[in-house]
Amino acid sequence: MENGDVLTAFQAESERFSQVLEELTEQDWQRPTACTPWLVRDLAGHVLLAVGRTAAMLEGPSPERAEVSAVEYYRPDERFSPQENASRVAQAQEEAAEHKSGAALAEEFARTWREIHRLCLAEPAGRVVVTRHGDAMLLSEFLLTRVVEVAVHGFDLAAALEREPWLTPEAGQALETLMLDPQEVPRVRRLGWDQTTFLRKATGRLPLTQPEQDTVRELGIRWLTLG
Repeated sequence: MENGDVLTAFQAESERFSQVLEELTEQDWQRPTACTPWLVRDLAGHVLLAVGRTAAMLEGPSPERAEVSAVEYYRPDERFSPQENASRVAQAQEEAAEHKSGAALAEEFARTWREIHRLCLAEPAGRVVVTRHGDAMLLSEFLLTRVVEVAVHGFDLAAALEREPWLTPEAGQALETLMLDPQEVPRVRRLGWDQTTFLRKATGRLPLTQPEQDTVRELGIRWLTLG
């Protein structure tokens, strides 16, 4: 995706996620999520960390060329090992515990995503960054992975709050493009899946029936390994 498109998707989905956080009661922050053992506050802490680490990457070196795409970023390797997943869980809990209240955590997320958006706007097209895993990526491709983080964990947040899932059109288009070739979209729609349903199923947030599993094997979906 072009820098402008992915930035628009990042802005839209982050703003929506932020609005939901700002509406939560302190009791809501203590609700369990499907991302065991995280509570809502821990889930928010994880998304805050995932978005916020972009700033440090922008301060780092810019390699001459990118070597990894957004799809390749989600390859099933050691970054999704049990040890790394356990570290990811603990870091989110620690981040959440550093904020005296849910409201403070919501405020920090709002400040962080806006700052990341501002920093990315100032970067030139073709900017390459190095991820904490050592991947050289176009900033636009890495930022697309941040859209994944905010959108997919938005599904988790909605489920924990017992609300209908949300997905902004901008983020939905970005994620669908990441996971599907354009010619496969009509076939997905014929399954009766709108964009949100497809993405919830493709990211493990909704189960697949056996007939659906048989069909998606033929679709060429670019499945993402998610921690």
